[in-house]
Amino acid sequence: MAAWRCEFQSSVDELAFLRHHLATTKGQLRVTLVICSLVYLGFNITDFIWLGYSSQTALLAGVRLAVALIAMGGILMLRRRPDSIATARLVASMAELAAGCGFLLITALRSQEYALHAISMAIIIIVFYIYVPNRLLYSASLAALSTLGFILLAAGMGKLRPVELGTIATMLTLTNLFGYVAAQRYQLLLRHEYTAQTVLKNLSIRDPLTGCYNRRYLHQQLLETEITRAQRYQLSLTVIMCDLDHFKLVNDRYGHHGGDAVLQHFACLMHALTRDGVDSVVRYGGEEFLLILPETDLAGGELLAERLRLALSAQPIAYGDQQISATASFGVASIDFSRRSTSAHMNMITAADDMLYAAKNSGRDRVCCRQLG
Repeated sequence: MAAWRCEFQSSVDELAFLRHHLATTKGQLRVTLVICSLVYLGFNITDFIWLGYSSQTALLAGVRLAVALIAMGGILMLRRRPDSIATARLVASMAELAAGCGFLLITALRSQEYALHAISMAIIIIVFYIYVPNRLLYSASLAALSTLGFILLAAGMGKLRPVELGTIATMLTLTNLFGYVAAQRYQLLLRHEYTAQTVLKNLSIRDPLTGCYNRRYLHQQLLETEITRAQRYQLSLTVIMCDLDHFKLVNDRYGHHGGDAVLQHFACLMHALTRDGVDSVVRYGGEEFLLILPETDLAGGELLAERLRLALSAQPIAYGDQQISATASFGVASIDFSRRSTSAHMNMITAADDMLYAAKNSGRDRVCCRQLG
């Protein structure tokens, strides 16, 4: 975690976090934009009540209306691009920039009230840091620029005594500091919570020894999701059942830690030879693994199984100062949903398991395949 900018050091992790919170971020941003727009427009009413109608109040009303329109335009942008993280950040930054510039213009038009404006400026700074869901680096930069602009206006147009100007500058500087610290804590808390949720989710769906998906997740969600997708888009779907040969002998000779080393090596091999984010590797039970290969026909599944078989048998597995030789058998089953409507997918795992036992009965360390449907 990069604490000073409150983001994950890994851009992949940060992107996953932002996608996870995108709906919440957009909701918070819409609420903030609506409330701030109403507040800006509400001050038009107080201006006309206390100051009456004049060219000055009309100009003030125009400035506030422009800020509110920019905020409403941001809400429309969020609606048109609901899945865009960049759009959410653009809208947040645009709203902060408009609010800051608009307030500085209002301050310049009402230059006799800088002491009161300083209170409003402090509130705007807090809103930037806490209530506008933006990247902290962007919010801090815009808040600091707005603060600097306000202090320069106060020095040039405010007719303030040095002690008054110094007090305002100190107060706004401290507001920025406290706002940054509060936003930093909030952003880090969100990311720590996301990390904890991710860890718990992985523990619930993955095998702790190999890092593969577990059997419960396979039957609860994974297999059904891939079958439904293949049916909808009329794609091929292939599964491979894998089993380490004579695994009990490995455990008996090298102990369970040696067996674990073989399981981990085989799992790493499967992850390395499959498509990240597309294929799924499942620890089906004991020394059995299941591969789910979307958009892969029987020939592709057979080719992958052969690559795995050859890679495993070609390289002994290091265990301490010993070398463990291992082989595996593979059963491949595939369905092409573009050919015809079929219910054969209900027996995909059973068919792959039958092919696995056919491979074992044929002498092990081999691949047997079957086209379904």
